[in-house]
Amino acid sequence: MIFGVNQEGEIQAGSSDLRGMKALDDADLLVIFARFLNPSAEQMAHLTDYLARGGPVVGLRTSSHAFKIPVDAATARYSFDSKVEGYEKGFGHQVLGNTWVGHHGDNHRQGTRILLEEEAKGHPILRGVGDRAFCYAGGYVGEAAPDFTVLAKSQPLMSMDPASDADPNKVAMPCAWTRRYDAGEGRKGRVFHSTQGASQDFLDDSYRRLVINGIFWALGLEDRIRPDLAVDFVGPYQPGDFKFEGEVKGVKPDELSGFESPIMPAKRR
Repeated sequence: MIFGVNQEGEIQAGSSDLRGMKALDDADLLVIFARFLNPSAEQMAHLTDYLARGGPVVGLRTSSHAFKIPVDAATARYSFDSKVEGYEKGFGHQVLGNTWVGHHGDNHRQGTRILLEEEAKGHPILRGVGDRAFCYAGGYVGEAAPDFTVLAKSQPLMSMDPASDADPNKVAMPCAWTRRYDAGEGRKGRVFHSTQGASQDFLDDSYRRLVINGIFWALGLEDRIRPDLAVDFVGPYQPGDFKFEGEVKGVKPDELSGFESPIMPAKRR
């Protein structure tokens, strides 16, 4: 796992210092959850090489706008607002399928009900996934392109109660899909993207299974997806409310290196 860190080597939300990107050189899969980062050209070179070989990608939540990079930078094409010819709208659009489009439901005021697409219920990723999973994160606007296989849609609710009525002013929008991105020279890379995935969203068993199944599919291991695969947490999972400046401070990556490591450790400051 690679975290953005500060000068003391502590995990810092929003930090663009992604030490360890070299791990992508022989990685089987990239799972990305990032927002508006501007890593160095040296760090981004490993991502460039990974995508050039068509490595599979699983993108969560804000990864639609994972990068915000100045137009004069060597890596500007990855920026969510890229105007680089042939790589318009950056990593989010070119790889995951959507760049940042907009909110569709308010965080911490409107929960989201995840509704499975009827015509996709035979898809391997949906094996064992219950309909009507509840996510704490508000929805995002999802715009399905012709090359998407839409698996689920997000319906904003009137409150944070999972049993709340749907917001009548907000229609359900695509929130989970697969596609294949163009890696060049005829190569295609598998993608599973979910517009949810904030810390508390994973408390829902069905949402957690959806993402785990998506990881299997992205790796080309859909034949191993069973509806009864265990999706229990390994080690303590104690997420805080997702909000700006809400993360636990003073934690170093090696404190999360074990399967039994608490995620996250108790708040320190």
